[in-house]
Formats: sequence, structure tokens, C-alpha cells
Amino acid sequence: MNAKVLLIDDHTLFRAGLKDLLCRRNINVVTAVGSGEEGIQCAATLQPDIVLLDMRMPQMDGLAVLRQLHNSYPDLRIVMLTTSTNESDLVEALRSGARGYLLKDIEPDELVVALQEIMQGKTVVAPELAPVLARYVQGSEPQSADQKAVDPFAGLTPREYEILTLLAEGQSNKVIARNLGISDGTVKLHVKAILRKLGVSSRITAAVMAVEHGARVVK
Repeated sequence: MNAKVLLIDDHTLFRAGLKDLLCRRNINVVTAVGSGEEGIQCAATLQPDIVLLDMRMPQMDGLAVLRQLHNSYPDLRIVMLTTSTNESDLVEALRSGARGYLLKDIEPDELVVALQEIMQGKTVVAPELAPVLARYVQGSEPQSADQKAVDPFAGLTPREYEILTLLAEGQSNKVIARNLGISDGTVKLHVKAILRKLGVSSRITAAVMAVEHGARVVK
């Protein structure tokens, strides 16, 4: 990925570790700074493609930085990388222009994939927060009665449907594999089939669809 990434996080160890992690995966981190004010200055001079931004910071918190950066650079892809699973934080971040909302316990490879998807123009949210995202989407874009009447999951097999509901709960492939007694590889194949049948390219989008349509495991 050729995108230039700017890190803004007040925790020195986390910031240094994340920079090293991304650099080892050939991602160009232009700089990593510890305050919102520094981040805003660096965005002006370095012109990054993506900003990874902490939510909780002293003096100027992440939401304030997000709003200022988005107002100044509407096309800049700003991603909140935080420990906060607070519903209001997620909704406010999306309303303020964030292109992503990820949690700091994300797997390194999943973070790289998320950044690639964001560069492609997608909005990416941590799977654990898919239900919150679904409620936000429903509140801003209500579905028509005809849309609600259609079952988008009719083409899924029972196993695919079961895995979809687990995706909606925020479970990773490894956890799903363990819970169902199957291999990681088998889960990956099922997920690929689910995405193809639903006509979506992201497991997050599939999870949101599941929550919106009330998909549940039949026990």
C-alpha cells in the first residue's frame, strides 16, 4: 500500500509500536506524534492520505482533531483507533467525517486490510460495533417496507447463515472455527461464499446486514 499514514496518539509506547508494526508491513508512516495540535500541523505540511487518530487525548481530544482536520481537508481519510466501544463515540466520529472506527486490540493483518479498504473508499468499523453501526445506518437511512420484506439471506446454506450470525456478534474467524469445531480455512471459505452471495466485499458490511435484518442462530 503506497498511502502515506500519519499517527496521532498520546501513548508513547503504543505509538512507537504501531509505527514499527506498520513499517514492517511496508506501509509508509510519514510521522507519529503525541498530540492533536502536532497532528494538525503535520497534516498541513506532510499531506498524508490516512490519519490514524486516538480518541482519548489530553488538551485536544480525538473528536476535536477529527472535526478540524475534516473541515480543512474533506478528502483526508481519518480513522479513529481507540479503546472506546462507547456508542456515542462511534456515532459522533462517523457524523464528524471519520472513514473508520477501529479498536486497538485489532490484529495487525486485519488493520492492514482495513487501511486498504479505507483507501478504496470504504468505511470500516470494528466488527464488535456492527450492531451500533446498523442502528446508526437505520436511523439515517430508513428502509422501505418493500426492502424489509426481502430476505437477503435466502441463498445462504444453513452453515453459511450460522457463520453470518457469528460475524454479526463480532467473532473472528479463529473464534468461529473453535466454536463450530471446524478449521480456520473452512471458515474463510464460508465467509468468501457469504460475501459473494450477498453481493458485498466486506465482512463488516455483511455483519451490518445481518444485524439490520435480525439474523439469529436457530437453536
